[in-house]
Amino acid sequence: MRGRRTLHALAVALILSGCVVWTSLAPRFQPAPPAAAGVHDLEAGRALYVRYCAVCHGQTGRGDGTSAAGFATKPADLTDGRLMNALPDEFLVGIVLRGGAAEGLSPAMPPFSGFLGAAQARQVILHVRAIASPPFRPEMAPPLVTAPRAPRQPIFFSHVIHAGSFQLACQYCHADARRSEYAGLPSVERCMGCHKIIGAQDNPEIAKLHDFARRGRPIPWVRVFKVPEFTFFPHAPHVRFPVACQTCHGPIERMRVVAADTGPALLHDLKILAGFRPPPRVLTMGWCIACHREQNATRAARAPLDCVTCHH
Repeated sequence: MRGRRTLHALAVALILSGCVVWTSLAPRFQPAPPAAAGVHDLEAGRALYVRYCAVCHGQTGRGDGTSAAGFATKPADLTDGRLMNALPDEFLVGIVLRGGAAEGLSPAMPPFSGFLGAAQARQVILHVRAIASPPFRPEMAPPLVTAPRAPRQPIFFSHVIHAGSFQLACQYCHADARRSEYAGLPSVERCMGCHKIIGAQDNPEIAKLHDFARRGRPIPWVRVFKVPEFTFFPHAPHVRFPVACQTCHGPIERMRVVAADTGPALLHDLKILAGFRPPPRVLTMGWCIACHREQNATRAARAPLDCVTCHH
Protein backbone atom coordinates (compact mmCIF):
# COMPACT_ATOMS: atom_id res chain seq x y z
CA MET A 1 0.00 0.00 0.00
CA ARG A 2 2.86 2.35 0.88
CA GLY A 3 4.47 1.65 -2.50
CA ARG A 4 1.23 2.49 -4.30
CA ARG A 5 0.89 5.77 -2.35
CA THR A 6 4.49 6.69 -3.18
CA LEU A 7 3.92 5.95 -6.86
CA HIS A 8 0.70 7.97 -6.82
CA ALA A 9 2.47 10.94 -5.22
CA LEU A 10 5.30 10.71 -7.74
CA ALA A 11 2.84 10.67 -10.64
CA VAL A 12 1.01 13.74 -9.31
CA ALA A 13 4.31 15.57 -8.79
CA LEU A 14 5.47 14.81 -12.31
CA ILE A 15 2.15 15.92 -13.77
CA LEU A 16 2.20 19.18 -11.86
CA SER A 17 5.83 19.86 -12.77
CA GLY A 18 5.01 19.14 -16.40
CA CYS A 19 2.10 21.56 -16.26
CA VAL A 20 4.36 24.23 -14.79
CA VAL A 21 6.94 23.73 -17.54
CA TRP A 22 4.28 23.83 -20.27
CA THR A 23 2.70 26.94 -18.72
CA SER A 24 6.05 28.69 -18.77
CA LEU A 25 6.66 27.80 -22.40
CA ALA A 26 3.16 28.23 -23.78
CA PRO A 27 3.25 32.01 -24.36
CA ARG A 28 6.05 31.57 -26.91
CA PHE A 29 3.73 29.60 -29.16
CA GLN A 30 0.69 31.87 -28.94
CA PRO A 31 -0.05 33.92 -32.06
CA ALA A 32 0.20 37.67 -31.67
CA PRO A 33 -3.18 39.32 -31.05
CA PRO A 34 -4.67 40.89 -34.17
CA ALA A 35 -4.41 44.64 -34.49
CA ALA A 36 -7.56 46.63 -33.91
CA ALA A 37 -9.06 47.56 -37.26
CA GLY A 38 -9.34 51.27 -36.48
CA VAL A 39 -9.52 54.04 -39.07
CA HIS A 40 -6.05 55.29 -38.10
CA ASP A 41 -4.49 51.84 -38.59
CA LEU A 42 -6.26 51.36 -41.90
CA GLU A 43 -5.08 54.73 -43.22
CA ALA A 44 -1.56 54.05 -41.98
CA GLY A 45 -1.62 50.64 -43.68
CA ARG A 46 -2.73 52.21 -46.96
CA ALA A 47 0.09 54.74 -46.80
CA LEU A 48 2.69 52.05 -46.04
CA TYR A 49 1.32 49.92 -48.87
CA VAL A 50 1.68 52.77 -51.37
CA ARG A 51 5.22 53.44 -50.19
CA TYR A 52 6.59 49.89 -50.07
CA CYS A 53 4.25 47.56 -51.97
CA ALA A 54 2.61 49.39 -54.85
CA VAL A 55 5.71 49.34 -57.05
CA CYS A 56 5.22 45.58 -57.53
CA HIS A 57 1.63 44.87 -56.51
CA GLY A 58 0.20 48.00 -58.12
CA GLN A 59 -1.72 50.92 -56.70
CA THR A 60 -4.93 48.85 -56.58
CA GLY A 61 -3.22 45.61 -55.49
CA ARG A 62 -3.81 43.61 -58.68
CA GLY A 63 -0.17 42.66 -59.21
CA ASP A 64 0.36 45.17 -62.01
CA GLY A 65 2.89 47.56 -60.52
CA THR A 66 5.60 49.24 -62.57
CA SER A 67 8.15 46.57 -61.60
CA ALA A 68 5.82 43.59 -62.09
CA ALA A 69 6.91 42.91 -65.67
CA GLY A 70 10.45 42.17 -64.51
CA PHE A 71 9.50 39.13 -62.44
CA ALA A 72 9.23 35.56 -63.69
CA THR A 73 6.36 35.02 -61.25
CA LYS A 74 3.82 37.82 -61.35
CA PRO A 75 3.21 39.49 -57.97
CA ALA A 76 0.10 38.21 -56.22
CA ASP A 77 -3.25 39.82 -56.94
CA LEU A 78 -4.00 40.99 -53.42
CA THR A 79 -7.59 41.84 -54.34
CA ASP A 80 -8.50 38.22 -55.09
CA GLY A 81 -10.35 37.32 -51.91
CA ARG A 82 -10.84 33.75 -53.11
CA LEU A 83 -7.11 33.18 -52.55
CA MET A 84 -6.27 35.80 -49.94
CA ASN A 85 -9.13 35.56 -47.44
CA ALA A 86 -8.17 32.12 -46.08
CA LEU A 87 -4.57 33.10 -45.31
CA PRO A 88 -4.06 33.81 -41.58
CA ASP A 89 -2.81 37.24 -40.53
CA GLU A 90 0.38 35.86 -39.00
CA PHE A 91 1.17 34.05 -42.25
CA LEU A 92 0.85 37.29 -44.25
CA VAL A 93 2.77 39.29 -41.64
CA GLY A 94 5.56 36.69 -41.86
CA ILE A 95 5.79 37.18 -45.61
CA VAL A 96 5.92 40.97 -45.24
CA LEU A 97 8.65 40.89 -42.62
CA ARG A 98 10.67 37.83 -43.65
CA GLY A 99 10.02 37.64 -47.39
CA GLY A 100 8.41 35.07 -49.65
CA ALA A 101 11.19 32.49 -49.21
CA ALA A 102 10.35 32.21 -45.50
CA GLU A 103 7.05 30.58 -46.49
CA GLY A 104 8.30 28.57 -49.46
CA LEU A 105 7.30 31.25 -51.98
CA SER A 106 9.38 33.19 -54.47
CA PRO A 107 12.30 35.17 -52.99
CA ALA A 108 11.34 37.93 -55.44
CA MET A 109 9.14 39.08 -52.53
CA PRO A 110 11.85 40.59 -50.30
CA PRO A 111 11.78 40.90 -46.49
CA PHE A 112 10.78 44.30 -45.16
CA SER A 113 11.84 43.79 -41.54
CA GLY A 114 14.53 46.43 -42.06
CA PHE A 115 11.86 49.02 -42.84
CA LEU A 116 8.72 47.88 -41.01
CA GLY A 117 7.97 46.64 -37.53
CA ALA A 118 5.39 43.99 -36.65
CA ALA A 119 2.71 46.61 -35.87
CA GLN A 120 3.28 48.32 -39.21
CA ALA A 121 3.16 44.99 -41.05
CA ARG A 122 -0.23 44.35 -39.48
CA GLN A 123 -1.41 47.74 -40.66
CA VAL A 124 -0.43 46.79 -44.20
CA ILE A 125 -2.40 43.56 -43.81
CA LEU A 126 -5.44 45.59 -42.70
CA HIS A 127 -5.27 47.45 -45.99
CA VAL A 128 -4.91 44.18 -47.92
CA ARG A 129 -7.98 42.81 -46.14
CA ALA A 130 -9.92 45.96 -47.03
CA ILE A 131 -9.33 45.63 -50.79
CA ALA A 132 -10.21 41.92 -51.02
CA SER A 133 -13.14 40.82 -53.18
CA PRO A 134 -15.22 38.99 -52.11
CA PRO A 135 -14.94 40.92 -48.84
CA PHE A 136 -12.85 39.51 -46.01
CA ARG A 137 -14.40 38.42 -42.72
CA PRO A 138 -12.21 37.49 -39.71
CA GLU A 139 -13.72 34.01 -39.39
CA MET A 140 -12.40 33.16 -42.86
CA ALA A 141 -8.81 33.08 -41.61
CA PRO A 142 -8.40 31.19 -38.33
CA PRO A 143 -4.89 31.31 -36.83
CA LEU A 144 -2.02 29.06 -37.85
CA VAL A 145 -1.49 25.82 -35.99
CA THR A 146 2.02 24.83 -34.92
CA ALA A 147 2.36 21.15 -34.08
CA PRO A 148 5.39 20.00 -32.05
CA ARG A 149 8.48 18.29 -33.44
CA ALA A 150 7.86 18.93 -37.12
CA PRO A 151 10.41 17.02 -39.23
CA ARG A 152 12.54 18.81 -41.79
CA GLN A 153 11.22 17.84 -45.22
CA PRO A 154 13.27 17.74 -48.44
CA ILE A 155 11.00 20.42 -49.97
CA PHE A 156 9.22 23.21 -48.09
CA PHE A 157 5.67 22.26 -49.05
CA SER A 158 3.10 24.58 -47.46
CA HIS A 159 -0.38 23.21 -46.85
CA VAL A 160 -1.40 26.77 -45.90
CA ILE A 161 -0.93 27.73 -49.55
CA HIS A 162 -2.07 24.55 -51.30
CA ALA A 163 -4.93 23.40 -49.06
CA GLY A 164 -5.76 26.72 -47.39
CA SER A 165 -5.45 29.41 -50.05
CA PHE A 166 -5.90 27.39 -53.26
CA GLN A 167 -8.21 24.92 -51.49
CA LEU A 168 -6.88 21.89 -53.31
CA ALA A 169 -8.84 18.85 -52.18
CA CYS A 170 -6.81 16.45 -50.04
CA GLN A 171 -7.51 13.60 -52.43
CA TYR A 172 -6.12 15.49 -55.40
CA CYS A 173 -2.65 14.86 -53.97
CA HIS A 174 -3.44 11.86 -51.74
CA ALA A 175 -5.48 10.01 -54.35
CA ASP A 176 -5.01 6.53 -52.86
CA ALA A 177 -7.00 7.40 -49.72
CA ARG A 178 -10.40 6.64 -51.25
CA ARG A 179 -9.45 3.25 -52.67
CA SER A 180 -6.79 1.63 -50.48
CA GLU A 181 -5.34 1.18 -47.01
CA TYR A 182 -2.98 4.12 -47.26
CA ALA A 183 -3.46 7.72 -48.36
CA GLY A 184 -0.35 7.80 -50.52
CA LEU A 185 1.82 10.71 -51.54
CA PRO A 186 1.68 12.55 -54.87
CA SER A 187 4.12 11.43 -57.51
CA VAL A 188 6.67 13.88 -58.85
CA GLU A 189 4.72 13.84 -62.13
CA ARG A 190 1.56 15.00 -60.37
CA CYS A 191 3.38 17.88 -58.69
CA MET A 192 5.00 18.80 -61.98
CA GLY A 193 1.58 18.95 -63.60
CA CYS A 194 1.20 22.35 -61.92
CA HIS A 195 4.80 23.34 -61.32
CA LYS A 196 6.09 23.04 -64.85
CA ILE A 197 4.66 26.55 -65.04
CA ILE A 198 3.81 27.83 -61.55
CA GLY A 199 6.89 29.24 -59.83
CA ALA A 200 9.18 27.17 -62.01
CA GLN A 201 11.68 29.91 -62.81
CA ASP A 202 12.27 31.75 -59.56
CA ASN A 203 11.38 29.53 -56.61
CA PRO A 204 14.25 27.46 -55.10
CA GLU A 205 11.82 25.01 -53.47
CA ILE A 206 10.16 24.27 -56.82
CA ALA A 207 13.64 24.03 -58.36
CA LYS A 208 14.22 21.09 -55.99
CA LEU A 209 11.08 19.45 -57.40
CA HIS A 210 12.39 19.93 -60.95
CA ASP A 211 15.67 18.34 -59.90
CA PHE A 212 13.90 15.22 -58.62
CA ALA A 213 11.92 15.06 -61.88
CA ARG A 214 15.06 15.49 -63.99
CA ARG A 215 16.82 12.65 -62.14
CA GLY A 216 13.73 10.43 -62.18
CA ARG A 217 13.78 10.15 -58.39
CA PRO A 218 10.85 10.23 -55.93
CA ILE A 219 10.76 12.92 -53.26
CA PRO A 220 12.02 11.37 -49.98
CA TRP A 221 9.31 12.82 -47.75
CA VAL A 222 9.70 12.20 -44.01
CA ARG A 223 6.66 10.30 -42.72
CA VAL A 224 4.60 12.05 -40.04
CA PHE A 225 1.52 9.88 -39.35
CA LYS A 226 1.91 6.16 -38.67
CA VAL A 227 -0.01 3.57 -36.68
CA PRO A 228 1.86 0.58 -35.16
CA GLU A 229 2.75 -2.32 -37.45
CA PHE A 230 0.35 -4.64 -35.59
CA THR A 231 -2.59 -2.37 -36.40
CA PHE A 232 -4.60 -2.52 -39.62
CA PHE A 233 -6.06 0.85 -40.61
CA PRO A 234 -7.67 1.21 -44.05
CA HIS A 235 -8.24 4.75 -45.32
CA ALA A 236 -10.86 3.81 -47.93
CA PRO A 237 -13.91 3.13 -45.70
CA HIS A 238 -13.20 6.18 -43.56
CA VAL A 239 -12.95 8.46 -46.61
CA ARG A 240 -16.08 6.99 -48.19
CA PHE A 241 -18.18 7.29 -45.01
CA PRO A 242 -17.08 10.20 -45.04
CA VAL A 243 -14.78 11.15 -42.18
CA ALA A 244 -13.06 14.48 -42.75
CA CYS A 245 -9.29 14.22 -43.08
CA GLN A 246 -8.90 16.82 -40.30
CA THR A 247 -10.61 14.46 -37.85
CA CYS A 248 -7.44 12.37 -37.62
CA HIS A 249 -4.77 14.64 -39.06
CA GLY A 250 -5.77 17.96 -37.53
CA PRO A 251 -6.25 21.29 -39.34
CA ILE A 252 -3.65 20.56 -42.00
CA GLU A 253 -4.71 23.58 -44.05
CA ARG A 254 -3.46 25.82 -41.23
CA MET A 255 -0.06 24.15 -40.72
CA ARG A 256 3.01 25.72 -42.30
CA VAL A 257 4.85 22.46 -41.70
CA VAL A 258 2.93 19.29 -40.93
CA ALA A 259 3.64 17.59 -37.62
CA ALA A 260 1.69 15.57 -35.08
CA ASP A 261 1.67 14.82 -31.38
CA THR A 262 0.10 11.36 -31.40
CA GLY A 263 0.33 7.94 -29.82
CA PRO A 264 1.15 6.91 -26.25
CA ALA A 265 2.83 9.40 -23.92
CA LEU A 266 4.29 8.98 -20.44
CA LEU A 267 2.63 12.11 -19.01
CA HIS A 268 -0.78 10.91 -20.24
CA ASP A 269 -0.22 7.49 -18.64
CA LEU A 270 0.86 9.10 -15.38
CA LYS A 271 -2.36 11.12 -15.28
CA ILE A 272 -4.35 7.92 -15.55
CA LEU A 273 -2.18 6.30 -12.86
CA ALA A 274 -2.84 9.27 -10.58
CA GLY A 275 -6.59 8.78 -10.92
CA PHE A 276 -7.35 11.40 -13.56
CA ARG A 277 -9.41 10.60 -16.66
CA PRO A 278 -7.85 12.54 -19.54
CA PRO A 279 -9.35 12.05 -23.01
CA PRO A 280 -7.48 9.46 -25.10
CA ARG A 281 -4.60 10.74 -27.17
CA VAL A 282 -4.91 11.04 -30.94
CA LEU A 283 -4.22 7.87 -32.95
CA THR A 284 -4.31 5.58 -29.95
CA MET A 285 -6.68 2.63 -29.63
CA GLY A 286 -8.85 4.37 -27.05
CA TRP A 287 -9.19 7.41 -29.29
CA CYS A 288 -10.26 5.28 -32.28
CA ILE A 289 -12.77 3.30 -30.23
CA ALA A 290 -14.24 6.49 -28.77
CA CYS A 291 -14.68 7.85 -32.30
CA HIS A 292 -16.36 4.64 -33.49
CA ARG A 293 -18.80 4.75 -30.57
CA GLU A 294 -19.59 8.41 -31.21
CA GLN A 295 -20.19 7.85 -34.93
CA ASN A 296 -22.38 4.83 -34.19
CA ALA A 297 -24.48 6.88 -31.79
CA THR A 298 -24.76 10.07 -33.82
CA ARG A 299 -24.57 8.93 -37.44
CA ALA A 300 -25.59 5.25 -37.35
CA ALA A 301 -22.17 4.41 -38.72
CA ARG A 302 -22.05 0.70 -37.75
CA ALA A 303 -18.34 1.15 -37.10
CA PRO A 304 -16.89 -2.10 -35.68
CA LEU A 305 -15.71 -2.34 -32.10
CA ASP A 306 -14.32 -5.88 -32.02
CA CYS A 307 -10.55 -6.37 -31.70
CA VAL A 308 -10.10 -8.49 -34.83
CA THR A 309 -11.13 -5.57 -37.06
CA CYS A 310 -7.82 -3.81 -36.53
CA HIS A 311 -5.64 -6.61 -35.10
CA HIS A 312 -5.70 -9.64 -37.36
